[in-house]
Amino acid sequence: MNLTSSAASSISLTTKLLTITGPTACGKTSLAAELAYQLGGEIISADSRQVFRGMDIGTGKDLGEYRLHGTDIPYHLIDIHEAGYEYNVYQFQNDFIKAFHEIVSRGRQPILCGGTGMYIEAVVSGYQLADAPVDPDFRQRMEAYTDEQLTERLASYIKLHNHTDTEDRDRLLRALEIQEYHRRHPDEYPHMPDMQHCIICVAYPRAIVIERIGQRLRQRLDEGMVDEVRRLLDAGVPEARLLRYGLEYKHLTRYIKGEETYEKMYEDLYTDIRRFAKRQMTWFRRMERQGIPLHWLDGTLPFEEKVRRVRKIFEASTPASHSAPTP
Repeated sequence: MNLTSSAASSISLTTKLLTITGPTACGKTSLAAELAYQLGGEIISADSRQVFRGMDIGTGKDLGEYRLHGTDIPYHLIDIHEAGYEYNVYQFQNDFIKAFHEIVSRGRQPILCGGTGMYIEAVVSGYQLADAPVDPDFRQRMEAYTDEQLTERLASYIKLHNHTDTEDRDRLLRALEIQEYHRRHPDEYPHMPDMQHCIICVAYPRAIVIERIGQRLRQRLDEGMVDEVRRLLDAGVPEARLLRYGLEYKHLTRYIKGEETYEKMYEDLYTDIRRFAKRQMTWFRRMERQGIPLHWLDGTLPFEEKVRRVRKIFEASTPASHSAPTP
């Protein structure tokens, strides 16, 4: 590994986390891999779908990018569950903590990389999220309440950052069940390590993002993304679960089932990915408004210059954030 003396002397490998994030199709993986090579690091994925085996092309794992300069860059939280498994942010927190401690115990630099804003924020802000056993009595008592009443009750416990847990009654009941359990068991939350954060958010002008999304979508379809989803269905992954994974898996499942033409699948998927990228930027801007320092990196810079700037920011440990570019 190419860990220079200047880098080694200016960072604390046991307390500092470098995070590379940004919207889809912004080149996070290649940037994080090069930084891991130069800083003697290992990458922890912060992507909610890359945890699943067999979901490779649609999730953009780009595993080949973890091999560079003749070196394999170690990565974590990729391919750790079978497709169809119900993974959540609480499990991610615990998996992150375990991976983080393993990395720093080896004297190496942890690098968090991914575009799932909730996962990034769960680490940076130390969300007090937790799991809980199923409580049939609680669920039976809640049957008398409407979805609106249950949502109000959940909002009285936690700030609702999005609508994921309130659009589906089963998820709403589960979220309430967890909150009720941990009101009675407050010591069972996972505890984030004590660490400093350096968050780099790669961003492009909106027009370039749209162009990159289109190029990547066409490339992934050419690489066999339809066949990937067909294999998942043939392997027994429930259709409803693939639809819930959204984006590529939702539209390609509908196409394979004959519910959409290829042309409609492509156009709707292209539109949804663009909307998803915009929501990601909205999430990152909200994080910044709430006081989480983000360093915005111009994605149009040459690759070597992006690496140089990230290293300079990281090694200087500057807490200041910068204004986000206009989407």
